[in-house]
Amino acid sequence: MSMTDPIADMLTRVRNGLKASHEVVDIPCSKMKINIAKVIKSEGYIRNFKIVSDGSHRSIRIFLKYDEHGIPIISGLKRVSKPSCRVYMKYDKIPKILDGFGINIVSTSKGLLTDKQARKMAIGGEILCSVW
Repeated sequence: MSMTDPIADMLTRVRNGLKASHEVVDIPCSKMKINIAKVIKSEGYIRNFKIVSDGSHRSIRIFLKYDEHGIPIISGLKRVSKPSCRVYMKYDKIPKILDGFGINIVSTSKGLLTDKQARKMAIGGEILCSVW
C-alpha cells in the first residue's frame, strides 16, 4: 500500500509518540524527513535523531524531548501544505506561530528553513508544517 502523504505520517507518529510518552519513535526514511528532523533538532524540539538500518529498510529514529516534569517540549505539530492543497508564500507573508514561539518549516530553493531563516534570507517557498 502506498502512502499518499509521508510527511503527515511522520508528524502523526511523533505526535502519537509524545502522547504515549515514548522516548523514541521510528519513522520510514526519506531525504525530506531527514531534513525535517534536522530542522526540528536545530530548533531544540527533539533531543537527537539517527538513521537506523535493519536489513533492507532504513528508518529515522527520533529521540523525543521532555522537560523535568515529563511534559513534551513539542506541544503541537500541524501539516500546512498538503498534496491536495499546496501552500506557497512570499517571505514577508509567512505567518508567525505563537508570536515567534513556534516555527514554520519552509521548503525553499536553499533547502528546508525555518520561517525566521526564510524571512532573514528573503526567500519564500512552500510551508510544509508548523511546530510549537
